[in-house]
Amino acid sequence: MTMASDATLRKAGATDGTRAAAGTGAGAGAGSAGTAPAVGLSGVSVRFRTKNRDVTALRDVSLDVAAGEFVALVGPSGCGKSTLLKLVAGLLDPSAGSVRLHGEEVRGPRPDIGYVFQRAALLEWRSARRNILLQAEMRRMPAAAARRRADELIEMTGLTGFEDAYPHELSGGMQQRVALCRALLHKPPVLLMDEPFGALDALTREQMNRELHRIWHETGTTVLLVTHSISEAVYLADRVVVMSPRPGTVTEIIDVGLPAERDYTETLGRAEFREAASRIRALLGAASAAD
Repeated sequence: MTMASDATLRKAGATDGTRAAAGTGAGAGAGSAGTAPAVGLSGVSVRFRTKNRDVTALRDVSLDVAAGEFVALVGPSGCGKSTLLKLVAGLLDPSAGSVRLHGEEVRGPRPDIGYVFQRAALLEWRSARRNILLQAEMRRMPAAAARRRADELIEMTGLTGFEDAYPHELSGGMQQRVALCRALLHKPPVLLMDEPFGALDALTREQMNRELHRIWHETGTTVLLVTHSISEAVYLADRVVVMSPRPGTVTEIIDVGLPAERDYTETLGRAEFREAASRIRALLGAASAAD
């Protein structure tokens, strides 16, 4: 991969529906010309009014994510990465610009997304299975279908044998698996993940990276991941969006150029991985110096 080439390095504002389909994963080609992207942000800005001043969290952010694509967001703390996820989920309105899911403008909370946070936020008095099924109760899903889907996800995430365990009986990694199952129960076309593995130890985080990559391939879900880990972003994503310090905007969008099937150890040794990680590190270093 040549980092300077237009095919692998995209400037802010240069992404369109066709380019968004350049990912190498399950959704490659899904955003071809004439097809609405799964997620589309156009000229989005977010401003907050505090007690003493106005704060601009995001400024003129444009990004298209193709159906089935995995896109990671990296940037300095406070640059608006989590704010961007809230916009896509319909939990926050933009001050300017537009946000669309599958071509439809987001005008409020969306039922067709899954959301995974840094903390699993499980109910301590409910078993793993009943925490997963909480999603079904809130959405009033048919009980039998929800139970079948929960069983599929429990098996897919390696939770078999722990279905009846309570949160205090589960490790941090297993709690996050439960949270992931809960988010995927209703088969959302778009999954938003806000630093889901940030609180885990290094070995557990590596294992969860492997599991998430496998699950993404099995489900074909569009994923938008916020992370502070460069290696996590490059290993998991088709493309990595590097954001500037606040007010956050897109500095560059990097196509990592890795094959769809990625063995963790082998991938970390590939030239494409090292080159993409080095470029992101340089951009974040420059941003830190500018800040």
